[in-house]
Amino acid sequence: MNALQLYLRYISVSFQAQMQYNVSFLLQLIGQFGGTAIEFFAIWTLFNRFNQLGTWTLAEVALFYGTVNTAFACADAIARGFDLFGKLIRDGGFDRLLLRPRSTVLQLLGTEFTLKRMGRLLQGLAVLGWSLSTLQIPLSLSTVWLLLTAWLGSIALFVGIVIVQATLTFWTIESLEIMNILTYGGVETAQYPFSIYRKWFQRFFTFLIPLACVSYFPLLAVLNKAAEFSVPLWVCYVSPIAGFIFLGVSLKLWRIGERYYCSTGS
Repeated sequence: MNALQLYLRYISVSFQAQMQYNVSFLLQLIGQFGGTAIEFFAIWTLFNRFNQLGTWTLAEVALFYGTVNTAFACADAIARGFDLFGKLIRDGGFDRLLLRPRSTVLQLLGTEFTLKRMGRLLQGLAVLGWSLSTLQIPLSLSTVWLLLTAWLGSIALFVGIVIVQATLTFWTIESLEIMNILTYGGVETAQYPFSIYRKWFQRFFTFLIPLACVSYFPLLAVLNKAAEFSVPLWVCYVSPIAGFIFLGVSLKLWRIGERYYCSTGS
């Protein structure tokens, strides 16, 4: 069985386990949908009071909101094993993974595919669909490319951030909650156009954590605003690759952390 087949088997087992309690799953799904819907309601309230945020309308901000929330929902579902990695370090469970003849990354990715994150995904898709419809953006080949690469690049970036958080656990034992500034905080940040933030903040989320590269720049091109903010159009088309580069660097750091690991104490 190759790695892809094994991963799909992991996902199948995870689905079956989570669907054993249908009512619980449904309530969690509704909870996720409702919780994120309240977030967008807060944004709508802001625009209902002030009409615009700088030069940005509610429909334009909704495009950023829908893209980043659907991407984060997928990343959060995929990388759940890394998110819970601190427990494996503390109780020695990581030793079992090392004994198996498969990559630890594959095993952690297959630990759990969290279905309840579909609530956030569906809510984000609803907001994204409303935005595209309201702005009357035609789904041309270039638009689909920009939206798809922004979405995939954002998933790769968020998975990479969670892997970095798990990697630090090799040294800290406990998972560092400060990393949530880059995960949940990153989602909150990317829900709005980066042009509203200070320059140092924009640079941090462009060159160190390339959140602007994977979401803001390609969506500028979708909205035909790249020239307005002096962003070359070609940058908008290639910038989402930064998310995959970040993921690659995160996996390199993970391998370094594995070499450092010297098992658990009693």
